[in-house]
Amino acid sequence: MPVNTIKSTEGKEVSIQEKLKMLYELQTVASEIDKINTLRGELPLEVQDLEDEIVGLKTRIANLTEELKSLNLTIGTKKTEIKDSKSKIDKYKEQQDNVRNNREFDSLSKEIEFQTLEIELAEKKIREFTIDIKSKSELAESSEKLFAEREDDLIRKQKELEEITAETAVEEDKLKNKVIKIEGMIEERLVMAFNRIRKNARNGLSVVTVQRDACGGCFNKIPPQRQMDIASRKKIIVCEYCGRILVDKDIATPIEETDQPI
Repeated sequence: MPVNTIKSTEGKEVSIQEKLKMLYELQTVASEIDKINTLRGELPLEVQDLEDEIVGLKTRIANLTEELKSLNLTIGTKKTEIKDSKSKIDKYKEQQDNVRNNREFDSLSKEIEFQTLEIELAEKKIREFTIDIKSKSELAESSEKLFAEREDDLIRKQKELEEITAETAVEEDKLKNKVIKIEGMIEERLVMAFNRIRKNARNGLSVVTVQRDACGGCFNKIPPQRQMDIASRKKIIVCEYCGRILVDKDIATPIEETDQPI
């Protein structure tokens, strides 16, 4: 196999020059996809955030509902306890009228005192629970109001996203299919390198041209000899500063369909 040729994933021999052109074309198509994503803006993230917030609000409202139910049941229990304690006090007072000695009278007095304390404690708990119910009810009300608002926001954002997606879906599918076709003509390790560089690059550029004697990605100067090596297209050269793949400005000339259809 000649030095300046490699095999694609389809097994065809591809020259370094053709490979560089395909990488540049891959970058061009990827950048077009980026433009579509930019058109959608932050809408996908906003939709996701709203969906997550709505799930959180649902959980909060459900928890508050259960807590309010539990508090009301507890208050009901405390009221029953108060009623029982009052009945016991009435019974003990009645028994005091028929005691035979001071010892029995004192014992009943202690029982009355104990039940009186139980009533006071239960009433205190009821007051605390009532305050808690008011607080949780207000929080539940505000959460339900916010939930309704967020649902409206979500419906609106989803509609906006669907409209934009519908407008760009056909073009995006074409571009994605083109990416798959180009990637199939380049060896896997190079595709992986391209995607890794692209992922880490702030502007999504993996392949850049030499512009005014500098890297088109990070704008650091490139020595004349290195520029000559890049223009010769005999090997893949990356920027020593940012790691992007460098190509000469004339690389943009499309690959002829008769030579290498894309």
